[in-house]
Amino acid sequence: MWVQGARMDEILPDSCKVVSVLGRKIALFNVDGELFATDNACPHAGGQLGEGDLDGHTVTCPFHAFQYDVRTGACVEGQADAVETVRVKIDDNLVLFEV
Repeated sequence: MWVQGARMDEILPDSCKVVSVLGRKIALFNVDGELFATDNACPHAGGQLGEGDLDGHTVTCPFHAFQYDVRTGACVEGQADAVETVRVKIDDNLVLFEV
């Protein structure tokens, strides 16, 4: 099922926005106009990835600097498990999440 969680014009390029979709916190990343989404909580210690630093396709957790690829959820720096990704699509400026 696809659920609206944001509007495309609410998230600037190369930034992140945390949205709540059916009670689930999701970090939404805009990388050069392309959207990616992951769980907001870092699997290592629960740091809020939506508050982390985004550099290209890599977000750095603000707690312990673990780094994740927002496209795949894979941990690229550190030894944490992957963060769960969420499929996202745009429909007439609305950002929809698959839940």
